[in-house]
Amino acid sequence: MLITILVFLIILSVLVLIHELGHFLVAKKFGIKVEEFGFGLPPRAFGIKKGETIYSINWLPIGGFVKLYGEDEAGSGKIRISKSEIRNDKERAFFARPVWQRLLVVIAGVAMNFLLSIAIISYIFGVSGVRTQGDKVIVTEVVRGAPAEEAGIRKGDIIEAVNGIKIIKTTELISITKEHLGEEATLRVRTANSEIRNIKVTPRKDYPQNQGPMGVAISQNIITKKYAWYEAPVVGTKESLKASGLIIASLGKTAYDLFAHAEVPKGVAGPIGIAQLTGQFVEIGPVAVLSFMSILSLNLAILNILPIPALDGGRLFFILIEAVSGRRVSQKFEAKAHAVGMAILLSLIALITIQDIIRFFSGQPVIPK
Repeated sequence: MLITILVFLIILSVLVLIHELGHFLVAKKFGIKVEEFGFGLPPRAFGIKKGETIYSINWLPIGGFVKLYGEDEAGSGKIRISKSEIRNDKERAFFARPVWQRLLVVIAGVAMNFLLSIAIISYIFGVSGVRTQGDKVIVTEVVRGAPAEEAGIRKGDIIEAVNGIKIIKTTELISITKEHLGEEATLRVRTANSEIRNIKVTPRKDYPQNQGPMGVAISQNIITKKYAWYEAPVVGTKESLKASGLIIASLGKTAYDLFAHAEVPKGVAGPIGIAQLTGQFVEIGPVAVLSFMSILSLNLAILNILPIPALDGGRLFFILIEAVSGRRVSQKFEAKAHAVGMAILLSLIALITIQDIIRFFSGQPVIPK
């Protein structure tokens, strides 16, 4: 339990810190003043000021934050400047920067989470490898008295070809077999001791249920495939995009269930549910934990880009309105919108957390079977 909690906190902190690091680096690049970069959430335990930025450690060890100069004044055209500050600092305020710079600062966090997912998947594919289907069709069972047994096929044999046609997938063997029901076929078989044999067998037209024409059970062999260093990022990007599509579809279904049925879908998990899942992946091993972390990073990226006030997507939405209309949205209106958005998000988190608690004490799995 202690290890699960520790791994959960580490994963969550890394994901949020990577996200905030994106905002931090792009803001610094554009010369926007960063007042604080915090590890954990306030209240502050202690901080060190290096240059103009305070690097702080906070008491709540979950995630982090970046405080940009003038961020809360966006749209007001005003900013408070103390006597100790020079007037030029106003030009370094977030709200005073061009639209395109603010857009990049806002989406930088999402981009970092997406890049983190690609990096993790690329590492797994390139270093640890991924288990996938190979190119061998293996006989896993032979039914007594069936044509396969009478012909001499044994458990563990590899069927390499039928009538000279190379076989690398179970579906190919099934398809060719059905095309030759009642006809004699020649199978090239590699035995367990690597001996090559040509075996003649006649698939049955009529056969007992769950036995098949030849009376064998077959499966694809499983191999661990590793990609070269230049291939892994390409595969990692493709897998991240594929996973993003599944996440977006799942979010759409979740939103539908929330508004149409006023209920939280059973497969949705909050902090407690994610912690439970973390424990399950910890039991499997480090690679499983990394895979889980990559999926969480994608979830964080996609959730944050949604045009919901209080999230990065909400800020992005207001900046885009400004870009199209040429006028800034009222600061008071934007602040109220973010406050309402935060209230809704906290309410949803509370509902999901209640469901997590009920599920935890009832012993139900996070993901329904």
